[in-house]
Amino acid sequence: MPKHVIGEPLVINGRRLSLSRAVRAGDMIYLTGQVPMQNGQVMTNGTIEEQTRAVLDEITATLSLVGCTRSDVVKAMVWLKDRADFPDFNAVYAEYFPEDPPARSALVSDFLVDIRVEVEVIAYKPEDRT
Repeated sequence: MPKHVIGEPLVINGRRLSLSRAVRAGDMIYLTGQVPMQNGQVMTNGTIEEQTRAVLDEITATLSLVGCTRSDVVKAMVWLKDRADFPDFNAVYAEYFPEDPPARSALVSDFLVDIRVEVEVIAYKPEDRT
């Protein structure tokens, strides 16, 4: 089963990153962890709600490149800078996954850039084999 890279190369703060936006392998789609972005720049300001919306909006856009929606997401991995942000993050997350949410893990972690949240997802969407 060959892998297919999805989307254009990621460019953050003017630098091309050595990773793919997403990769499809058979019926599974793996998205790179998404950090909050605004106008091609990492959002180093904003509330946890604003940063969470930016992350989940970008995930939605990336999923659409391969014909998926958030309802195809089967697993989410969440990293938060501060555990105190979890309730507000979770409230926004629930708006984006209101029914049959994916399995999810969440950790508190230090980041390589000055952000409050990162989310990575895996989606399941059978390939059209006709």
